[in-house]
Amino acid sequence: MAGKFELTIAANGKQFYFRLKAANGEPILASEMYQSKSGAENGIQSVKTNASVDARYERKSASNGQPYFVLKAGNGEPLGKSETYSSTAAMEGGIASVKQNAPTALVDDLT
Repeated sequence: MAGKFELTIAANGKQFYFRLKAANGEPILASEMYQSKSGAENGIQSVKTNASVDARYERKSASNGQPYFVLKAGNGEPLGKSETYSSTAAMEGGIASVKQNAPTALVDDLT
């Protein structure tokens, strides 16, 4: 089973977002909210385009010290954020999973 994007409507019924899930079903990247479905679809395409570029990953630490990453577009805008990880090595594994899964992931439209 390959990774996939899940395109979803937010709880408010007015915004859209997506999650990239690894082949095992674990979420590895979550988008911001988009005002339109087409905006979210464009975000997915941008993730596919930027996922393989290591310089697009901003490695950060949450207030509790746990590492996470933000994938950014070429213009510096955030495309998606990971959950927090227990270690830097685990976070790097998450980045590797995005790089591996995103470029060829299919979109599961749940809207």
